[in-house]
Amino acid sequence: DRQYTEFGGWKGLSHGGFLPTGETASFIIAGEDMEKKKAVIRMFQKDHWFYTRNILRLEGAGEGEPFLSGQLRPSEEFLSHVLLDKEYKPDYNIGFPAKLITTPLEWEDMILDYQTHEALEEINMWVEHRHTIMEDWGLKRILKPGYRALFYGPPGTGKTLAATLLGKKNNMDVYRVDLSMIVSKYIGETEKNLAKVFDLAENRNWILFFDEADALFGKRTSTNTSNDRHANQEVAYLLQRIEDFPGTVILATNLKSNIDEAFSRRFQSVIYFPMPDEELRADLWRSMLPKEWLGDDAEELIAMAAETELSGGAITNVVRRCAVALVKRNSTQLNEKMLMVTLAKEK
Repeated sequence: DRQYTEFGGWKGLSHGGFLPTGETASFIIAGEDMEKKKAVIRMFQKDHWFYTRNILRLEGAGEGEPFLSGQLRPSEEFLSHVLLDKEYKPDYNIGFPAKLITTPLEWEDMILDYQTHEALEEINMWVEHRHTIMEDWGLKRILKPGYRALFYGPPGTGKTLAATLLGKKNNMDVYRVDLSMIVSKYIGETEKNLAKVFDLAENRNWILFFDEADALFGKRTSTNTSNDRHANQEVAYLLQRIEDFPGTVILATNLKSNIDEAFSRRFQSVIYFPMPDEELRADLWRSMLPKEWLGDDAEELIAMAAETELSGGAITNVVRRCAVALVKRNSTQLNEKMLMVTLAKEK
């Protein structure tokens, strides 16, 4: 019943077999040859393609234990490619508190003012040509990897949709981080939960999206209590992880003033999403209202609806109420009275 110490190995909690470690790989590949053992150790460094392409890692070695005593873990992404012949997309769970967000809309469907649209195009240019900028032009010597953007503005003005469409346009998955599962009252737990997300996202073609980010990235305060010190440590940890993250991170908030200034200085883009003006509201109504709802007086209805100051998100709520009212009446013709009633409920 005694383990053979030459080739390491773990015994799982429920699995009855042998779980190989780095020592197992070293025993098979190198035996007693010290030079070959060095080569095995180099396979598990962060600059090796096992790590950078997220194929194989050593995990679970305790502090002070030999480096190769960690369990050999092929990534879920690699296993999905090999065993299922499909791309791996992690599920939302306690170990990965982020959810993949998608949209059926296309980039051309996004209705924003000119300045906001141009600022988003700048992010597109970076994502599309980052290899040329960093590698071909040699700017990785002075520029940090990755891209950090802050979206701010009133609720319903398109911040989440813009992040989702940036991913869709550039064939990148967008994961919205669930802050309710990240933030913990226990010291060190918030940082640990964040580390899980950043570690899994590293070297993947993802966009990490933090909605209502001021809950996590708020201003640091004077350290009057141990709780204040702990909160400030969390912000400092976030600052360091976001700055070192090689991918794209987008933070969204309703109030820019709530975000710590140390973050603001490190954003490559700070984009304001204003409430749409009357002309943009008319465009939003035209894009959302089904043509079969509108008769000959379509433009008059749209012009009347556009007079009410609403965000894009609020307009979708009105359209939903109109749809329910039309189904209830067994009708497909939207009239002025019905539109006025649903608008009044949203004000």
